[in-house]
Amino acid sequence: MSTNPNLSARAVDILRENDRGHYTVPTKGLYPFQWNWDSCFTALGQSHYDLDRAWTEIETLFAHQWDDGMVPHMVFHEPAPAYFPGPDVWGTGRKVPTSGITQLPIAGFAIHQLYRRSGDATRARALLNGLDRWHDWFYRTRDPRREGLVAVIHPWESRDNTIDWDEGFERVPTEGVAPYQRNDLKHADPATRPTKAQYDRYLWLVQHFRGLGWDSTRTHGASPFQIVDPGFNAILIRSCLETAELAEALDEPAIAGRHRAWARGGLAALDGLWSEARGQYLPYDRIGGRLVDSPSIGGLIPAFAPIPAQRAAALAETLRAIGEEVSYLVPSHDPRDARFDMKRYWRGPVWLVCNYMIADGMRRAGETEIADRIVADSLRLIEQSGFAEYYDPHDGTPLGGDRFSWTAAMVLEFLEPRP
Repeated sequence: MSTNPNLSARAVDILRENDRGHYTVPTKGLYPFQWNWDSCFTALGQSHYDLDRAWTEIETLFAHQWDDGMVPHMVFHEPAPAYFPGPDVWGTGRKVPTSGITQLPIAGFAIHQLYRRSGDATRARALLNGLDRWHDWFYRTRDPRREGLVAVIHPWESRDNTIDWDEGFERVPTEGVAPYQRNDLKHADPATRPTKAQYDRYLWLVQHFRGLGWDSTRTHGASPFQIVDPGFNAILIRSCLETAELAEALDEPAIAGRHRAWARGGLAALDGLWSEARGQYLPYDRIGGRLVDSPSIGGLIPAFAPIPAQRAAALAETLRAIGEEVSYLVPSHDPRDARFDMKRYWRGPVWLVCNYMIADGMRRAGETEIADRIVADSLRLIEQSGFAEYYDPHDGTPLGGDRFSWTAAMVLEFLEPRP
């Protein structure tokens, strides 16, 4: 049970407030639809007070899986004409509009957790095939050379404006982008959001992929932006392993075997992204053909996967060094790097979902001291600044949206850990 019933009650109130019956919005106004990885984290929180509702959250997401296996990063369940970019910009032509790109594949982990917490084999089995098809889609369309790691082809698939993307993103043109008015700047300080130059490139890519008919067999090769994000791949590896365990429990050995093979290949290839100098993993620019020297949280999230013990120990040491520079772990970029920006979205602030994954990985690796520090810092942020989207790592200032669903969900996970 919770050690802080007041925080738990507040977290549940936020999740109920953002609940739309069969899906949950990240927060009112700023994000009025269903987002892929948000919903999966949200379902973990919902499982603490309503397991049936938690299952429904992920079932709703997978109900909009594409025929080719992709699970989109956004589902537009209700009209919201003021939101940009809306369904008309994406132009995916689906009965219930969705975006045409995907997002970080945490669903395999989340679904297995719901199964472990509920024992509901019927609902787990109904989602297992969708997981199998989605993970297969990644390795078919985003790893064309069968190297074991998949690429992100749009920043919105991972951490929108992380410094990791800057060099590769310069290759993306801005000519021909239709005029637009951003929705996020109506609800959040522009100083904490991606810049206009970045947004222009986001939209050029959307227009480019739309011109290809959102054909996943073509979009990777046609993208001027192809980055192998170590954090994204670690989440996929962990989800593959969780899916394999779930498949074994449901007597589906073929699915289990495929997922264990993908995870083995991914773990072997992931080690090629290790930087001794940085003490963490680095992204790889597939077009540029080299590692990108950007020490972001994307290189720490691999703790979430079963990386070698010496790598986990080195990550713990890096986290301890970062912890000497900030009041609250884990900043989304290393504060010792000159490009660190403490308030701008994924270029410095703390995000509780990342803290959750890193703390989980550190604890599984036996690095309990740093895991405890991450959890304690997370809860101090909530006590001081409420359930914000993200936080200044120096003084804890709340940033972005308020009363945020996945932040509330992670508080329940921290306060009421489940097996």
